[in-house]
Amino acid sequence: MKEDLKYKRILLKLSGESLMGDQGFGIAPEMLTFFAGEIKKIYEIGVEVGIVIGGGNIYRGLHADTHGIDRVTGDQMGMLATIINALALQTACERAGIYTRLMTAIKMEEIAEPFIRRRAIRHLEKGRVVIFGAGTGSPYFSTDTAASLRAIEIEADAVFKGTRVKGVYDSDPEKNPEAKFFEEISYLDVLKKNLKVMDLTAISLCKENDLPIIVFNMNEKDNLLRVVKGESVGTSVGNLEVKLK
Repeated sequence: MKEDLKYKRILLKLSGESLMGDQGFGIAPEMLTFFAGEIKKIYEIGVEVGIVIGGGNIYRGLHADTHGIDRVTGDQMGMLATIINALALQTACERAGIYTRLMTAIKMEEIAEPFIRRRAIRHLEKGRVVIFGAGTGSPYFSTDTAASLRAIEIEADAVFKGTRVKGVYDSDPEKNPEAKFFEEISYLDVLKKNLKVMDLTAISLCKENDLPIIVFNMNEKDNLLRVVKGESVGTSVGNLEVKLK
């Protein structure tokens, strides 16, 4: 069935906050179960899946200075938070019958494999979902940037950014009911208008490597499956001649 799919190898980016559900902190078991179920739907039809998950539900290095912690240490704490989320998601996926591997940018052999590009690609080819933890392994880089980097390294067809809104808008649709939705938009317009799809480094990496970004509502059942099949779901970001008015 893989040959009938628009996207055969993807990098799914999930925020740490998406794991909170209705909680204000931590991991909601029902969200893990839901995400694992959605991932299983595309896993079963042969899509090769890499995943990067953030750690914002546990710790944000960007705000470390407000706690009296320097930025580098704060970012390292954030990287460790992504490992906690990655382990939780890995467990949920395996309970759903999905073969997985967890690879990290920071060596911790007792917990996960170190990230090695060729090994990651081999895991994907063998039908394993690969979860990439610890961001890029360096401070000052977000998990958005890690997602773009890993997607390029594993030669993914696209970055799928799962959010809780329909896609990309010209302002926050949760605050502005008049916000304009875009079915497609160029990397340049995202950067010029500071639309916060992903951070500047992540968008620039995708632009330089002509890697499409699909932004969609991951919390809506079957959306992930619909996107890999090429249905018009969410917003497509790419090298388009789309200009905002």
